[in-house]
Amino acid sequence: MTKIYGHNSTNSHHLYEFICPIVIRWSGKMSFAIDVQHLTKKFHSTLAVDNLTFQVGKGEVFGLLGPNGAGKTTTVRMLCCLIPPTEGSASIGGYDISSIEGSMKARKIIGLVPDNVGLYDTLSAVENLQFYGKMYEAPDQLVNNNIEKYLKMLDLWEKRNQSVGTYSKGMRQKVAVARALIHDPEILIMDEPTANLDPEASRTIRDFIIELKKENRTIMLNTHNLDEAQRICTKIGVLKTHMITVDTPGNLQRSFSGSRISIKLADINAQILQAVKALNLGNIFQDSGTLLIDLADIDKDTPVVVNAISAAGGKIKSVNEVKMSLEEAYFKLVGEE
Repeated sequence: MTKIYGHNSTNSHHLYEFICPIVIRWSGKMSFAIDVQHLTKKFHSTLAVDNLTFQVGKGEVFGLLGPNGAGKTTTVRMLCCLIPPTEGSASIGGYDISSIEGSMKARKIIGLVPDNVGLYDTLSAVENLQFYGKMYEAPDQLVNNNIEKYLKMLDLWEKRNQSVGTYSKGMRQKVAVARALIHDPEILIMDEPTANLDPEASRTIRDFIIELKKENRTIMLNTHNLDEAQRICTKIGVLKTHMITVDTPGNLQRSFSGSRISIKLADINAQILQAVKALNLGNIFQDSGTLLIDLADIDKDTPVVVNAISAAGGKIKSVNEVKMSLEEAYFKLVGEE
């Protein structure tokens, strides 16, 4: 009997809970690759994920951002059919993860990169990947082709026959990424793929994900790395037990930009500061010869500020709109919760 919901599959090498012996391909009948509706998970009295709803279209790269304890890994475990939801529903490739049949079919079109790689240390990278390929009942030719393809892309081909127990953390993570793709899944789900890696290993995996993105593969990843999310993701969900917002990286930035201006002056004195403060338009910050001013309506209020500074004898060198980074937008969203 296949175990549908089990313990954490990221421990040791027990991916048996995740891999099932059914060969299934994309059904082609769904609007979304991942469709989550009101998904909730409670552990006794602890609410880990609250009423989560979002969709990921085929070919999108969806990033799930959130602080530690926000429910990101719990969400991944539910979507990969490793733990059951308390309430709500979700479908992967059109398959209902709550049913036994749907759960087993969904697993076959998912490639999972867990937060703990769980490889066989005494086996080489090739032997590990061949083993997991057999567990998926993937054709030998597909497995061997993918072993060569992905180990070369991840700069591991020259060390493919060494036991992974001799590998660094970054190298082991690369093997875990290759393992997730060994059966050519339609959907790749990655839990903190670059966490605790050195900059070089992180860059290799990040560049690898960008290459997969070009193949129109659906990817969902949890990450704390906001720069990584901005470079890779087509859409981002900000999670803090519940979903705060879902949007493109650009829209998230723009939603908080335009409310602050930067005015560079030849000199800033008490008279100029008092003139700006008297307008009572928003927060004012001084950075050397520059004033940063938060405005409710940038188009309406900027001329008012400029006129007040000029009337107070200020000599303005430049006026610019301050563009908020994704990191600033993220912390503003999370901080408001």
